[in-house]
Amino acid sequence: MLILLPPSEGKAPAAEGAPLCLTDLTFPELTTARAKVLRALHAASSRPDAHGVLKVGSTLAAEVSRNTMLDTEPSAPAHRVYTGVLYDALDYGNLTPAQQQRARQQIVVISALWGALQFDDRIPAYRLSMSVNLPGIGGLASFWKKELRESLTEHTAVRLVIDCRSSTYAAAWVPPAAQTVTVNVLQERNGRLTVVSHFAKHTRGEFARHLLTRPGADPVTAEGALAAARERWTAELEPATLRTAARLNIVLSH
Repeated sequence: MLILLPPSEGKAPAAEGAPLCLTDLTFPELTTARAKVLRALHAASSRPDAHGVLKVGSTLAAEVSRNTMLDTEPSAPAHRVYTGVLYDALDYGNLTPAQQQRARQQIVVISALWGALQFDDRIPAYRLSMSVNLPGIGGLASFWKKELRESLTEHTAVRLVIDCRSSTYAAAWVPPAAQTVTVNVLQERNGRLTVVSHFAKHTRGEFARHLLTRPGADPVTAEGALAAARERWTAELEPATLRTAARLNIVLSH
């Protein structure tokens, strides 16, 4: 089983620690691409119109400034740097040591700056969204789609992929449909199912935690993922087609 997560928008800067070492990150074949994006982010963050380029407000001036110092900023494991609703719900710090090891082995974070990471990769806090058109790089989703295809398809092998990413980050790599389950969160209102956004990140984080902490073997099929979800939630499965992955719909009651 492989769990795909998006990064968090906000990051927790490390108070201390060694600076970034690109060659120490998982998926070392991405080192050249990572260095290229890192240089482009530094240049973009140094521009007078940096906030417009990066699609952030003036209140994030300190984070934009930090982007120009990422090669010297302290780094920390990705599971500490990424914060926010999904990561709070996953609650890595309160997993058992064995469960934390599973998380480090089975979670891959798709990142606008790093391409793909695992939880023990040491990174500095940064500000960059996959939706940005970065000067010198172009659209980041398109850039990483070419870079990640071979690396992650090989890493995935025959494992079931549980895709908990938002659509912005899902565009950067499309895993093989036959072995992928995308996780959607719906809410029932007046007998109708509607997509929810407010609780979607939280529920995906809870589901990732449930998969890491539940006893027994990991699911190896979409039906197995459905069974795991039904241990805690109302859920339904839309089967895969030749081109699209199976959709696991977790339904929250009103």
